[in-house]
Parts: sequence; structure tokens; C-alpha cells
Amino acid sequence: MIAQAGSLLVVEDDVDVRESLAERLRSRGFRTETSGSCGDAIGRLREQTFDVVLCDVQLPDGDGFSILRWCVDRPEPPAVILLTGYGTIESAVDAMRIGAEDFLTKPIRDNELEETIARAMDRRCRNVVPGDSQPASSNDNRRLIGQDQRMVQLFELVETIARTRTTALILGESGTGKTMTARAIHDHSDRSEGPFVEVSCGALSETLLESELFGHVAGAFTGAVADRAGRFRQADGGTLFLDEVAAASTALQVRLLRVIQDREFERVGGAQTERVDVRLIVATNEDLEARVRDGLFREDLYYRINVITLTQPPLRERIVDIPLLLNLYRERFADELQRAVCRIDDAAMALLCSYHWPGNVRELVNVIERAVVLCHGEVIRVDDLPESVRRADGGAPAMTLNRLKSALVDPERRLIVDALEAHAWNRQQAARSLGINRTTLYKKMKRFGIAAPQH
Repeated sequence: MIAQAGSLLVVEDDVDVRESLAERLRSRGFRTETSGSCGDAIGRLREQTFDVVLCDVQLPDGDGFSILRWCVDRPEPPAVILLTGYGTIESAVDAMRIGAEDFLTKPIRDNELEETIARAMDRRCRNVVPGDSQPASSNDNRRLIGQDQRMVQLFELVETIARTRTTALILGESGTGKTMTARAIHDHSDRSEGPFVEVSCGALSETLLESELFGHVAGAFTGAVADRAGRFRQADGGTLFLDEVAAASTALQVRLLRVIQDREFERVGGAQTERVDVRLIVATNEDLEARVRDGLFREDLYYRINVITLTQPPLRERIVDIPLLLNLYRERFADELQRAVCRIDDAAMALLCSYHWPGNVRELVNVIERAVVLCHGEVIRVDDLPESVRRADGGAPAMTLNRLKSALVDPERRLIVDALEAHAWNRQQAARSLGINRTTLYKKMKRFGIAAPQH
């Protein structure tokens, strides 16, 4: 199969709409191809790997739901965003339960589309399937990584609170990895065998979000032809992660406060009270205290969710972690894309470490995937980096080459030894937990002089 970095497939039978949408996306740097029918789209998806599929619901030889179902059955499914000119809440709920990233109604605003695509790219990098209560991959793709002191303190706090049912609030800029922290709390808890359910509050309208969280009964609104369980019910016995919680409306905040306090709720349009056992984790990149002062967020809800606060530091403040993350994802994408890219040269590494990373870890992942795809040969060089990185003045302190080499070797060696010890020196299991293959692990053990203890 042909792999493309940041590639999109637009499926739309109206040629004017299709080309206009494709041109808009190309102008924003997305590698975009188009298709006008269900059959042609599935044919392209068989031959190529796309990150995101933007698909109209109404097609001449089928519908977008057919493409959505075909995609979610793939071993590495693309994110699917359905587009329609006359959507209903019921059809949107159905789409997201099947596995759609989102369901957008035309005309689509530029910002809304770009934000949805960015979220889809992020999910695909983390191998998370929207609407799925279980991770789509093994733990190696959602491990917290870092040697920076603030990250070490974050790891310690995660382990401390994991086995409680206390509500946790994760603060941090967009792209810093708040979802990974929430998953780490879940994975270290006694609920780890239960479901982990994620909902992005900012991605749904107020009415749809209420139905998504609490479910609804038949007849609750136009198109609600059957009862639906909500995400609180799906997360029973496990963890519910609410991202972008600041986007919740005041009315919805009242319902959230009640379910946090009493562990009970009613479905939309229903009278029967349901009880659940759910550990709630919420996250936001907003200043909730300021929103409370401005009357946009309920003070009582703020204090209920702000029992334990975890702060996710931005990447520009974790300089020592940048080389570690760059090499981790370079190896991962080299394996996934079958590219023999073995290192990043010193000039490129110095530039990457001095870059200010406004998009944080999410941006780093996209940059290194692009570099692996475009790299000519085995070494990533400055020319393989995007122009935004090459022309940046550098908002973070630059590292000397000696500091770079130390930052690369010491944390990586420690990470490998920790993984081997955690798996009783079983190299296959340690390699899997690190997200690399066994051959790569052997090479690194030899390079760093790591040997199994003699008993």
C-alpha cells in the first residue's frame, strides 16, 4: 500500500463542491485527493492509506455510512468525517456510534472543518477510534514519555491518584497530551479492565452533547426513533474522560454537577433515574478560574472537578524531552511506513530543539511523520523539515550538540532499562511496550552496553 503523510480523501458527487473543498484543503497544506462515488472511494482506500476521509452522506451508488462501515473494519482505519446538507441528531448519533470522527452539516465553516481534521489527525496518531470504549492499540502507543522534572512529577501524581475514584482535572495547552495522561490514570487504576470512554465537549452541539453523554429515549426529539444509551452508561465500571469541558453549556453543567455528586441521571426525554459507577476525568486548555469570574462556568462545578489538578507542561518547556520524543516517533514511523530512516542529523536536531512548538507534541508527531516520508536516504536533514520550522527564530533556548547527545542517550538508555526490568528482561515484551521491534531493541542494547543481569 502507498502511505501518504497528512493525506485526505474527499468523497463528494457534486464536482463543484468537491473541487472547491479539495482546493481549500490543499491551500492549507493538506495532501488531498478526490472521489465522486462510493465504489471509486473504496477502490482508492484499498490501494492507498489516507489519514482522513471527508465523505458526503448522499452518493450516487450508496451512502457515506457504507464507506464509514467499510473503513472502521480495516486494521488501521482512517478517520471518517461525514458531511450532509440536512443532518438530524439521530443520524449524527448513529454516525458517531459506528465510529465516525464527526458529523458536519453544510455549509461548513473553515475553522470548524480545520479543527475537526486536526482532531482526527491527532486521534489517528494515537490510534484511538472515536466512540470506541477500548483502545484500538496496545499500551505502547499511549505511554507517557519524558525525563523533564515536571513530567516526572506528573507521572508520580498519576500513580498516586490512579487507584482512587477522585475526579481529576487536567490542564494544558492544546496538543500537550492530556488524553494520554487521562488514559495513564485509567491504565494504572483498578478500573483498567473496564471501559475508557472519551468525549470531546467542544466537538458537539449542546443538544447532541447532552444526548451523547446521558442518552435519550425514543421520541425525545425529532429523529429519536429508539432508546440510546449515553457515554456515562457506556463507561459504567470504568473511566469517562471529558475533554474541552469548558465548552459545556450552563444547562449541561448543572447535569454534570448532579451526576458527579450523586452518580445518577436521566436520559434526555426520560423519567427513569439511572445510577452508574464512573470515574470522571476532565480536561481543558481554558482558564476555568477566569471563566468562573466571568460567569461562564459554574463555581460549584469547578470545585467539584478541581479536586486533583494535573498540569501538562507545554513542549517548549520540556527541552530535554524533545530529542527523546523525536527519536521515539522517528523509529515508530520508520517501522510503520517501512522507511530506513535511522537518525536525525545534528543540524536538524538542533533546529528542532530550538523551535518553539506552538502545537506541542501533536505538532511534533506531524513534523516527524512528514520528515520520515520525505526523507531521501537514511538521515533526516534540515531540508526535510517543514518551512515553518526552518524559518522560525526559535522561542526556546538552543541546545549545544553536546547537550543534544547527552539528552538523547541518557534518557533513552534509562527508558530501555526500565522497560526491560518491568518485563523481567523479556526482550519481546519490552520492545512491544517501547513501541519498537525486537531487532531495534537488540541494537540499542548493544549500543548502550545494556546486558541482562546474571543470576
